[in-house]
Amino acid sequence: MIETTARNATLADLATLLQAQQIRKIDLVVPASALESRDGVLYVTGADPVMDEAGVTAVDGAYRPTDVCDDGIASKLDIPRAYMRRMREQRVDIYDTTVNGWLQGDGRSFMLRAFRGDEGDTEGIARAFVSSNYRAIDNLDTLTAALTGAQQAGVQVTVGRCNLTDRRMYLDLLAPQVEALAPHLLTGYRNPLGGQLDGSEPVMYAGLRITNSEVGQGAASISPMAVVQICTNGMTVVKDRLRSVHQGGRLDEGVVDWSHETQRKQLELIAAQARDTVKTFLSKDYLDKVVAEIEAKAGAPLTQAAEKIETISKELGFSAEETAGVLDHFITSGTPTAGGLANAITSFSQTLADADRAVEMDDTALRALDLAAATA
Repeated sequence: MIETTARNATLADLATLLQAQQIRKIDLVVPASALESRDGVLYVTGADPVMDEAGVTAVDGAYRPTDVCDDGIASKLDIPRAYMRRMREQRVDIYDTTVNGWLQGDGRSFMLRAFRGDEGDTEGIARAFVSSNYRAIDNLDTLTAALTGAQQAGVQVTVGRCNLTDRRMYLDLLAPQVEALAPHLLTGYRNPLGGQLDGSEPVMYAGLRITNSEVGQGAASISPMAVVQICTNGMTVVKDRLRSVHQGGRLDEGVVDWSHETQRKQLELIAAQARDTVKTFLSKDYLDKVVAEIEAKAGAPLTQAAEKIETISKELGFSAEETAGVLDHFITSGTPTAGGLANAITSFSQTLADADRAVEMDDTALRALDLAAATA
């Protein structure tokens, strides 16, 4: 079965995986009447075959839903998601009855984004169940366009962490040469993951995090980051995030073969956005502004840290396990300040196997800094 995820991959590994996925992709717009669940597997009947360089391929057949696809089915058929997950785990017979019951008589059409299985496989992967007007912005196009735009901007960048989940792709572009000093945040800081700041170079540098979802899990986005040099903790500046919503005109039923013109326009738009954001966000002026805002709050002392971290973590939606992990990183870092809490969040996030959750936690770091500084 095709690989669908990668954690902390290299650019080469990510590109190879995306190219392999691209070959297997099928987008079907099908009426509800052409869909049926059997033993928790989604069956498609009556869809036109795909004609491409590989020949003619029948797409009718079985597709096993991912958790993302199940969430989409639940959303479109108005089934509570918690109940959907419980049926999947405990009573797949009730899952079938419920899904089929709501599909019956539903006059709408939906887009099923899928991967074909290997030759000889009886099942493919149903990766998303979305509206028929969903406009796909594929990960490989996004990756290519982002790198093209960065090159056009004339700013030297390196590729940092690459992550791929069933929900999203993440690509970090870094500009270590665009740096600023952050002594209030970093003086005395010990990296919980290993390494120690010598006190003379409390440096942050500029970066971007590019995110895309092929499966309806949020808009494509580009977020500026301020990155700690010693540990590559990345604090995303959520308020300046640029988003591109995946919507379009309603599609006719059948296999969707995105035209070269449509793909070209998408590629040009993403490349232009990447070029402009690289010029703006990977500049010394922008980084200085962000670091100055961080520095104004980072040195605020965080007394009664355990109690305050628990309160702030609850407000940010952290689990008990995540709260304990953040507290441990906070203590290990040796910086009992508001900035120490922000760094603890972004260092702890690097230890998580779930890349989606890791990025969500990174997005809270500057909010945590605000909350911690307000308690000082």
